[in-house]
Amino acid sequence: MSTEEERRRFVDDLTKEWADKGKILQGGWAAFEYLILQGAPDIQREEMRKAYFAGAQHLFASIMTILDPGDEPTDQDLERMEMISKELAAFEMEVTNVHKPGRG
Repeated sequence: MSTEEERRRFVDDLTKEWADKGKILQGGWAAFEYLILQGAPDIQREEMRKAYFAGAQHLFASIMTILDPGDEPTDQDLERMEMISKELAAFEMEVTNVHKPGRG
């Protein structure tokens, strides 16, 4: 198994563990804070935490609003989730490209 596969498995297992404990957002924040905000002033950490959780709250509330009624996902539900996935993937690419070694 490659190092990348091991890393992905570790992250997946950790994410499942956080979810099972009802701490998936807090766990994500802790990872973000560790990876991105090392050395940042407290006020930046506080404001970034508010923004992080506000974004999570918005997405969750939006998903709960847009899902069609019923126990089974509809084709429209799946299409909406796919569009959310694509929007987030585009953001991930934007951020990844900005932070590649040798770039701003």
